[in-house]
Amino acid sequence: MIDPGTKPEGEEFEAYNVRRWGSSGWTHSLKRSGRQVGANFNDWKTWPNTLKCHQLIAYLTDPNRQANNKPTTSECNAAIFDAMYEQGENVSLTDTLIKIATKQLGVSENEAEQLKAHLESNAGSKAVIKEIQSGRKKYNISGVPFFVIGASQGGRPIGRPYGFSGAQDSDTFQKIFSELSEVLEY
Repeated sequence: MIDPGTKPEGEEFEAYNVRRWGSSGWTHSLKRSGRQVGANFNDWKTWPNTLKCHQLIAYLTDPNRQANNKPTTSECNAAIFDAMYEQGENVSLTDTLIKIATKQLGVSENEAEQLKAHLESNAGSKAVIKEIQSGRKKYNISGVPFFVIGASQGGRPIGRPYGFSGAQDSDTFQKIFSELSEVLEY
């Protein structure tokens, strides 16, 4: 979660930043960097509580989910990010997430009712919180985004995973992949 202390319904962007950091000035460089890679931040109105977003992703990507359309985590993230940063939607709200799920992620109207009940009851919140706490402990995660890159062979990890935080450009990822490929050659 971005900030577990965020109100459950999210908070107005500027008010949150003033409360938390004194201003939203820190976001100027983030927005400038984002624009260089196509993340324009055209309509960022709300600082979200992302617990329900995580629940949505876990629900939609569950391997046991019986559905014709199974979006990937990346597809879910892209839809949520677009709604939040480019469309000005409050992704803390169940109705917003149901709209994203049906309009952008292919969830049927029939399944939407089940999904809505799942999100409203917080049925998946304990599992999400447990996974977040595990990641924080295992990888010393203290902020988002955070990336863990590793390799496996035959389902078994090879070497230690590499973790890093912060928004990164594609050159950084290429450098990390190159470094890891050198270490993992055998």
